[in-house]
Amino acid sequence: MHPVTRSSARLGLRELAIADVEALLAIYGSAVATEHLSFEPRNREQVEQVVARSVTAATAIPRTEYALAIVETETAELIGSGRLALDPHQERGATLGFALHPDVWGRGFGVEAVRLLLEFGFNDLRLHRIWGARSPLNKASAKTMSAVGMVEEGTIREHVLKAGTWRDSVVHAIIDREFSSRS
Repeated sequence: MHPVTRSSARLGLRELAIADVEALLAIYGSAVATEHLSFEPRNREQVEQVVARSVTAATAIPRTEYALAIVETETAELIGSGRLALDPHQERGATLGFALHPDVWGRGFGVEAVRLLLEFGFNDLRLHRIWGARSPLNKASAKTMSAVGMVEEGTIREHVLKAGTWRDSVVHAIIDREFSSRS
């Protein structure tokens, strides 16, 4: 499925483009924005590689990764990124990830963006289960996933190696029928 577009009242999802490197660098290069993510702040070259890989993956057949720009509808400005990656070990399953620029935190954009990703996954891709993992210290992400109906399932111990230290991840998931009952 290419290109992906989906929108809500304030946000839109669209394919990442090479022109997005600068805006994505403002997120992926920020120590504040990446504090709870699974990677250290990235430099320009690393972000260019991420975007180039995402652009290439968008036209793969079959497509297994959907790395999307999260944009404000009113301004078309990229304020974040969202990702659904099909899980090769689970039929009709995918992992979800998202990151927003710190300037837009606390405005409900996380909930709106994750809802858009879930709508896309369940309605367009016909997935059965979508799950995401967060840092145990990321309370905002916990609230976001809970607000969209994702259930905290447990902890993956020492799941992420970041800055030379192993960190646990807390798993949240939602099943298609749970999402449908909330829509």
